[in-house]
Amino acid sequence: MKKLKTLGLATIIAAAALAGTAYAGERVIGVTKPVMPTDKSDPLHEIWSGYKWATPPTRAMEDDEIANPSGPWLDIGEADWTKVDGKAGKSCATCHNDATKSMKGVSTHYPLVDKASGKLMGIEARINNCRTKYMKAKPWKWDKKDLLGMTLYVKHQSLGMPINVKVDGAAKPFFEAGKKFYYARRGQLDMSCAHCHEANYGHYIRADILSQGQTNGFPTYRLKWQKPGSVHRRFKGCNKQVRAKPFKQGSPEYTNLELYVAWRGQGLPTEMAVRK
Repeated sequence: MKKLKTLGLATIIAAAALAGTAYAGERVIGVTKPVMPTDKSDPLHEIWSGYKWATPPTRAMEDDEIANPSGPWLDIGEADWTKVDGKAGKSCATCHNDATKSMKGVSTHYPLVDKASGKLMGIEARINNCRTKYMKAKPWKWDKKDLLGMTLYVKHQSLGMPINVKVDGAAKPFFEAGKKFYYARRGQLDMSCAHCHEANYGHYIRADILSQGQTNGFPTYRLKWQKPGSVHRRFKGCNKQVRAKPFKQGSPEYTNLELYVAWRGQGLPTEMAVRK
């Protein structure tokens, strides 16, 4: 197995400025074969989950249903599913019945365009839309226990099912906006998402190995956070790392980006991920 080359931040910026090809990395024992892009316009010639670059102890935590630290939040979501809340006297189960049946495969298509409003919605926004519109309940706050728990619970019903988002038709303007955001340089470091996650994945940045930045495992339990977090929280963290002003969780900018990144990972299985 080849030893991964360690890159300094200045080297990453310089390398990303050149028209280089993406680094595929080495196969790690225990990781399934990469997903091959179905769209010729996908900039990645093979698609890997962040699981590939997780350490063996971290992968073991993810693979073990008992040891996976997202478990308590999953329990919160399961309890909230049947909990009546709001002036309408409804719960999620009132409309959707058994989540193990009604929610199977649902999360794989998000973000998607809501037909009623014409807006692009991620899972979190859809949950809060249901709460305010149908349950007449207050929306849950982003990255707090109830919204994290319910998002995890809904996505848990699609474990192992491939990501399959729609990016044409009504979704196309949002997709194009997300793509533009992905490649835009920003912050004092003048870097884009592509500098790390397209041009240099599989390489070290300080003590960490860069992944492709795939979103199939979000909300992800990060050991650094000691709790699960939304992909929008991760986007904020990346923006801060390049010294750029972040957007709010749930913002149109991050939802558009979420759609574009999901498309880059089409075919990856839905995970209950644990990351460093």
